[in-house]
Amino acid sequence: MTTDVVIVGVGGMGREVYRVICLLNTPEPDQPRWRVLGFVDDYPTEPDVALVHRLGVPFLGSTRRLGGLPPSTRVALGVGRPRLRRETAEAIARYGLPAATVIHPDAEIGADCVVGAGLFAAGGARVTTNVVLGRHVHLNQNCTVGHDAVLGDYVSVNPLAAVSGHCRLADGVMVGTTAAVLPRLAVGRDAVVGAGACVTRDVPAGVVVTGVPARPTPPSVPDARPVVMAAHGRQDEVDHPA
Repeated sequence: MTTDVVIVGVGGMGREVYRVICLLNTPEPDQPRWRVLGFVDDYPTEPDVALVHRLGVPFLGSTRRLGGLPPSTRVALGVGRPRLRRETAEAIARYGLPAATVIHPDAEIGADCVVGAGLFAAGGARVTTNVVLGRHVHLNQNCTVGHDAVLGDYVSVNPLAAVSGHCRLADGVMVGTTAAVLPRLAVGRDAVVGAGACVTRDVPAGVVVTGVPARPTPPSVPDARPVVMAAHGRQDEVDHPA
């Protein structure tokens, strides 16, 4: 049975989601699991739209195009930043379309795991056992999540990052590339673990931590999280430590 899906976000994350969907369709090309109707984005850039067209997929326009689609149509959020992913999900909730769960054929979700709607797991992502994953969690390439961990809604674990066993990551947390969160630690809502950091103690909500061992980024450091614009296809944060 083929399911229609629309990808939200023409940026790199959206195009990565599309690539995984293509791989899921490869074993049975005559009867694909997913039929991608196209991409939507409220703030697309011309280069990103051009890249979508190079993939042979239509750009449908703004997220308003989701209105009127059959209620069985799934929506895949190709939005990398947790905060923007949450805002996007809230904005399109009025259309009532279910979220698409997209798991790369080479990703691994272990036994007795609870998976929320909208999970995206890239190639090489590994989730061991008895893990809880919230809604719209993104697990990027070759990251790992250890046993008994709990990841809240809209969490992002970036490439090669490691979340150890019994960790608790609240909603909206981002764990940067190659970072590590040691066992039984908690990271608060909307906190950011910078790239390459090693978390050795609990991280409060909303804090950016960097370094080994990870320490809060001083408020005096300029551009720790400079917000440019809330958008899907447009870079929203510059020089982000994650």
